[in-house]
Amino acid sequence: MSEMTKQPEKEKREEGLENEDYASLLDQYQFSAREIAFGSLVRGRVVRVAAGHVLVDVGHKSEGMIPAEDFDPADLRRLKPGDTVDAVLERSDPKEGALIFSKRKADTQHALDNLEKAFQAQSWITGKVVERAKNGYLVNVGIPTFLPDSHADLRMVRDPAALIGNAYKFKVIKFDRKTENAVLSRKLFLQEEREKKKKKVFGALVQGQRLKGTVRSLTSFGAFVDIGGIEGLLHVSDMSWGKLGHPSEMFQTGQEVEVVVLDFNEKEERISLGVKQLTPDPWADIAEKYFQGQRVQGRVVSLTDFGAFVELEKGVEGLVHISDLSWSRKLVHPKKLLAVGQEVEVTVLDVNPDSKRISLGLKQIQPHPLEILKLKLKPGSRITGRITSITDFGAFLEVEPGIEGLIHISDLSWEKVKHPSDKLKVGDEAEAVVLNIDVEKQKVSLGIKQLQGDIWEDFFARHKTGDLLNVKIVRLADFGVFVEVTPGIEGVVFLSELDERRIDNPAEVFSPGEEKSAKIIKMSARDKKLSLSFRQAQAEMQRLDYQKFMSGQDDRLTLGDLMREKLESIKSQRLSAAKKEGKADD
Repeated sequence: MSEMTKQPEKEKREEGLENEDYASLLDQYQFSAREIAFGSLVRGRVVRVAAGHVLVDVGHKSEGMIPAEDFDPADLRRLKPGDTVDAVLERSDPKEGALIFSKRKADTQHALDNLEKAFQAQSWITGKVVERAKNGYLVNVGIPTFLPDSHADLRMVRDPAALIGNAYKFKVIKFDRKTENAVLSRKLFLQEEREKKKKKVFGALVQGQRLKGTVRSLTSFGAFVDIGGIEGLLHVSDMSWGKLGHPSEMFQTGQEVEVVVLDFNEKEERISLGVKQLTPDPWADIAEKYFQGQRVQGRVVSLTDFGAFVELEKGVEGLVHISDLSWSRKLVHPKKLLAVGQEVEVTVLDVNPDSKRISLGLKQIQPHPLEILKLKLKPGSRITGRITSITDFGAFLEVEPGIEGLIHISDLSWEKVKHPSDKLKVGDEAEAVVLNIDVEKQKVSLGIKQLQGDIWEDFFARHKTGDLLNVKIVRLADFGVFVEVTPGIEGVVFLSELDERRIDNPAEVFSPGEEKSAKIIKMSARDKKLSLSFRQAQAEMQRLDYQKFMSGQDDRLTLGDLMREKLESIKSQRLSAAKKEGKADD
């Protein structure tokens, strides 16, 4: 009986304890609720980081709990006891004996406060670009905000992905607390900062000032150098006293450089910088160092279609024009003769300090090939070579490797040649006679017809003035006709020697291909010229016919008979001529 009495008493005591604990918890909750209103923002100290929540001390009897999902995973991993966290009291959990807080709501409240403050004060706010959105980006400033494409940077962003994941400063251009919407601008912030830097930089600039800068970008015409938030242009012509093909030959992006301020204009936001001006101008005393005809050593620094640039000393380069690379008639591209970095000996052809130009020659180091050839071959020497090209005025024959001679069309044959291709073809082996070697004009004159000897010498040896020849009319001219006496030899019959009658237009009486008798009336062996006469040949032939006739007549023929016969002949010729003129008048 006594045991049964004791048992209910024990249960009663345990029940009393539970009620007491519950009352204590309730009292604690009521105390906390009285001190912290729902929706209030508090700052707590991290007590412990558990699997699903973070326990924080908010300075009251009851500790607070923040769900783990309210934290960024990376932030949660870094969180440790003693760290402070802002949170908003969201609800209570009497069973767990804890107050439930929301960090997300605290972040939102902070973000809205910061946005509102930045919007009203026209200041800036920091945010992280998290992802691409339609026509812009989403930026996390505690809450998602929008960054339009047009406000992402000072210039158009070529690689949108490059912004994602980076934190920047922004201006707030639109804000609505009720809807928790905000529009940001990075461009306006950058413009504002740029203006500040611009005033600071230009306010301290002095022409000739030396500055340290960083190469931000390279172009074909120069490099843009950051000298304190403002970029100046270092033009390629101000990088080196020598020739520079591209700025990348001297600089690279991100490189620290020392520059000198050449000129600046704050209104146009233009700053001209230089590097070569940090060293003395090597061209200042160039005329004292180099002179015409001097032989100097140099290094090939660049090759172009028109020549090669050779560095004589640091900052001093001269040009070997393509025509001064080789003695060859044919222009050879510099790349086939030289290589960049090659050490060469050259001759100074000209020095111009004003234009900062030095003309150099490579071929002038060696004797002219024609000077050597002239020692080996004399006029009249016979050579054999290959025809390398044909032109309208002649053919080129290779005398030696790199040396060609011209066989002019007039020296191909003693006969008239219409075109060199009628006699020769490219690749033909041909024999020729050396007529002349002109070193100054760089010409070698050759002839083929001279292999047969001089037909004019032979002609003048066999003929004299007064000889009658059978010729062929080959060309008509206003002053007469040209006739071929023999293949390769031509003469001229002037108007006065065409006929007894006056002839003003040879084309009305004669035609090419017509054969006639002509008399040599003038010869010039020196000039190789012949002057002939149809008129005198006709008279000479009549005289010869008369003599022949007389020698065959009977001795009884009297002088009167002869005179009568001659008069009858003249009368007949005149009647025939009158009839022709009468028909012409009709």
